[in-house]
Amino acid sequence: MVLEVIYIVRHGFRSNWVVDPATGTYRANIPSPTGIPSDPALAGYGVQQAQQLGQHLMKVDPPVDLIYSSPFYRCLQTLLPFVQARAAQDGKDKVRVHVERGVGEFYGLARFDHPSPAPIEELRRHFDHLEADADPIIVPSTKGESIPQLHDRLAYCLQHLIHRADNDPSGPKALLICCHAATMIALGRVLTGRMPEEVSEDDFQCFTCSFSRFDRRTKQASPSSLNSSWSPNTPDQIPNIGWKGGAGIAGGWNCSINGDCSFLEGGEERGWRFSGDEDFLNNPNAFNDAANAAKDAKQGTAVVESSKDSGKL
Repeated sequence: MVLEVIYIVRHGFRSNWVVDPATGTYRANIPSPTGIPSDPALAGYGVQQAQQLGQHLMKVDPPVDLIYSSPFYRCLQTLLPFVQARAAQDGKDKVRVHVERGVGEFYGLARFDHPSPAPIEELRRHFDHLEADADPIIVPSTKGESIPQLHDRLAYCLQHLIHRADNDPSGPKALLICCHAATMIALGRVLTGRMPEEVSEDDFQCFTCSFSRFDRRTKQASPSSLNSSWSPNTPDQIPNIGWKGGAGIAGGWNCSINGDCSFLEGGEERGWRFSGDEDFLNNPNAFNDAANAAKDAKQGTAVVESSKDSGKL
């Protein structure tokens, strides 16, 4: 039996932070639970969104068998209502949230080091049911990534996650991933194999606490295989697994639900899309994200979540 469905959700409405592009100094007005400025908790409104998302996730068919999350606090907090509900229903020993840096935050290329997420020991002080491999599948460079590197990183990570699920003796059918705006868009592209000519194309939606579903195109007769290996010694060298041109990963996936927010009382909020190169190397003002400011204004959102001065994700 192989994996059949992948659900992807974005974290809820969060507290904000800023970064000085000249020094790489991150600051936040509201202290982070982990002590990392760019690792904020959800805002009160985001907690409400997470509760509504949790109720929705309890109803999906097929039900969630595997849970993976970005290691940032806001993602784990977004999953909390669902995880608690599943633990109450199935027993606390039956629920596991796999923390994987490969589906984590996207930072643009820079000369300075971007913040790393809190270690698993710190995260376990705040959340139950967490698991983490001693060796993550892939770790983003602390100097940031280009947009092509982000997509290739996620393609590589997903190839391994799908391979694990396909070879799991328990035969899981449905995988849930909680991540960020840029990663949610890129995951849609690598699963379907559709990379637009313009990276700013508004193709896969990523509103706060939105829900997307991807269905496997074919139920493979044999489990997927791995044909590449990433090394932490050369973090920028991400193996090419050939996902573009409509190929996708492990036979490809079709998007049947794209950024659904119908279960949220506030509907679609804080949408985002790629805008420019997203890097600090050539454009120190890259964080002034006019495209997403305009998108937020169109949605009537009071707070602009730009790609740099808020960390965007």
